[in-house]
Amino acid sequence: METQIQTQTIPLKLWYNQPATDWQSEALPIGNGYMGTMFYGGVEKEQIQFAEGTLWSGGPGSGDEYNYGIKKNAWKHLTEVRGLLDAGKMDEAHDLANKELTGTMYKAKDSKSSFGNYGAQQTMGDFFIEVHHEGRVSDYVRELDIENAQGHVKYKIDDTNFSRTYFASYPEKTMVYHFEADLATDYSINFETPHKRNRESLNKSIYSFQGEVADNGMQFETCLKLETDGEVNFQNGKIEVKGAVYLNMYHVASTDYINKYPEYKGNDYQAENKKILDNLNGKSYNDLLVSHLKDYKTLYDRVEFELVAKVNDSIPTNIRLEQYADGNEDLGLEELYFQFGRYMMISSSRPGTMPMNLQGKWNNSTNPAWACDYHMNINQQMLYWPTEITNLSECHTPLFDYMETLVEPGRISAKEFYNTRGWVVNTMNNPFGYTSPGWKFPWGAFPGGAAWLCQHLWEHYEFTQDKQYLKQTAYPIMKEAALFWIDYLIEDEKGNLVSYPSYSPEHGGISRGASMDHQIAWDLLNNCITASEVLAIDQSFRKDALRLRDKISPPTIGSWGQLQEWKEDVDNPESKHRHVSHLFAVYPGKQITVEKTPKLAGAAKVSLNARGDDGTGWSLAWKVNFWARFKDGNRAYKLFRRLLFPATVKGERLMGQGSGTFSNLFCAHPPFQLDGNMGGTAGMAELLLQSHTGTLDLLPALPSAWQDGKIKGLKARGGYEVTMQWKDGKLFTAAIKAQNSGNCRVRYGNFDNTKQLDKGEIWSIVF
Repeated sequence: METQIQTQTIPLKLWYNQPATDWQSEALPIGNGYMGTMFYGGVEKEQIQFAEGTLWSGGPGSGDEYNYGIKKNAWKHLTEVRGLLDAGKMDEAHDLANKELTGTMYKAKDSKSSFGNYGAQQTMGDFFIEVHHEGRVSDYVRELDIENAQGHVKYKIDDTNFSRTYFASYPEKTMVYHFEADLATDYSINFETPHKRNRESLNKSIYSFQGEVADNGMQFETCLKLETDGEVNFQNGKIEVKGAVYLNMYHVASTDYINKYPEYKGNDYQAENKKILDNLNGKSYNDLLVSHLKDYKTLYDRVEFELVAKVNDSIPTNIRLEQYADGNEDLGLEELYFQFGRYMMISSSRPGTMPMNLQGKWNNSTNPAWACDYHMNINQQMLYWPTEITNLSECHTPLFDYMETLVEPGRISAKEFYNTRGWVVNTMNNPFGYTSPGWKFPWGAFPGGAAWLCQHLWEHYEFTQDKQYLKQTAYPIMKEAALFWIDYLIEDEKGNLVSYPSYSPEHGGISRGASMDHQIAWDLLNNCITASEVLAIDQSFRKDALRLRDKISPPTIGSWGQLQEWKEDVDNPESKHRHVSHLFAVYPGKQITVEKTPKLAGAAKVSLNARGDDGTGWSLAWKVNFWARFKDGNRAYKLFRRLLFPATVKGERLMGQGSGTFSNLFCAHPPFQLDGNMGGTAGMAELLLQSHTGTLDLLPALPSAWQDGKIKGLKARGGYEVTMQWKDGKLFTAAIKAQNSGNCRVRYGNFDNTKQLDKGEIWSIVF
């Protein structure tokens, strides 16, 4: 008889019994891919801060000096740098590279950014909504409903109920804010922005604000369409609403940005907003809510994750985090964290939008940390790690669309800095074609960015088996990125191909070969070889790529049993650096596995143990994935709990605790970066399902803490959807649904079977 697990549905909500006072750690996010909004839930005054994905400072409009970071003929200094490295003059080689091979960045006129004409992602501003009521406040609740992608604020003033509902509609490209009360209420609405004001008006219940970014003149408009049973007026720069039982605000925003090299300008933002608002005509608030729920739940409901646990949902989320840090079990909080990552993915990356940046689409600053940009030496890639395995493939497409626009400027950077074919992007990338190295080494040097991004193209094919996409989109971009490495790699004295000069991201000095470069180049060439075989094209290129792949300097075990970070055996066993770049081949790569390369996997463990179990948010998340690949679920779980350590208690930052998680579940990097959330979500999935070796490994690293549970809808490479149930730490049922016909190999414990499945067939297994 089949065993059944009794589970209790836990409402997946973040909730609090007081308003937010801090944006980063307490305010709650909603988003539709185009825009991200943070609401605070103030009683007398609500604050709604928002950003739009294309609003940036810097770029071509910021002055004649902006040239995409390019230094003409910088590559001519490569020979001299290499000569100094050959002579062992490392410091001199670095000094020359830092002078001649860095990209450019100049001050920009009227810039509020520390990043000059490189620019920074910009907040658009804040709406402040004053609610004119007086009396005793009771029954206050502020929440974010993950299952329905809605924010709520509820409270009483004396015996009168007040409520707000917030949601972000992707189909309508609109943010929706609904205010309601038991009796007629007055509101005052004010928009504040750090940017230049050009025009402000209220016409037929549509408020319009047009402005521009000071340093580059980027034009933007944000609009509110107001729908109410009250009276609306515009007085002294404020929208006044009198006698409203309900008030609906439909919020849109757009800029004149177009992601097209070299101008990046020309969108008719006013016409775009008018079209969106006109499309709302005849649609009620409930119509928009129904449309939103249908769209959102089509994606969100694909995956269900339940752990049998004591329900702690009656405790505010900030208190749950504090109790969790004290060692209390709260598996429901872990479920919430997993689905919160998926919620943030759906809310910030949808077809037709810009890809997520360091803070997703939730940036409240004109001078954010690291420009809130597209950081290509791990952060951008980590943002998208959960997309395929957690069944959100559509959310991957903004990254692919963006990559296509990087190829043209990336070719120029490849030619001018490295004298190669192909295309590159380095550590820092803005939406204005900056693919050059950063303006200071070592952090600015990372030509592996494009190749690492290309892994996402291949992964999308692996999970979807979409050959049309592989042929038309993925393979051409992958192949051109491979041309860079074919030209840049140089044969050393052992006959190996090395990346030369190179830097291991943000750690150590200049090298005659950083291992991460070699692993990424190997991964790209390996994927190109397989892709050309799948498509039955490019036989000559495939032959060359195969020969070169097998000559790349291989992963090497060093003097203290570690996996070397550089070609030189100079790893410091005392280093606790946050980057563990030389383990790329373990995760997200697949060159090193416990099954096929056990000695190298052992050396990688030595390196990982030496780095320790601390780190910034994204670093902790990466380590969760490493230990998952090593099949050590309990070690991964220990790091996962560390990732969820509360970064603040009662508003006070906990010093000496490294990173952690804020009370709104944002990863506390520091500061907030979304990559920690996404890496953590990916790591949780990796504990339950792995498929990088070509076999579906079920529960490969199940932590002891997750004794009983079920997961429905995870995706595996090969085009499979997986559902599993387990009890007492043992898998007892699995169902594998094939999206394409083919041989499916499944492994769990002593079970290792292969079965031919037809498209749509479900393989049900009882263990």
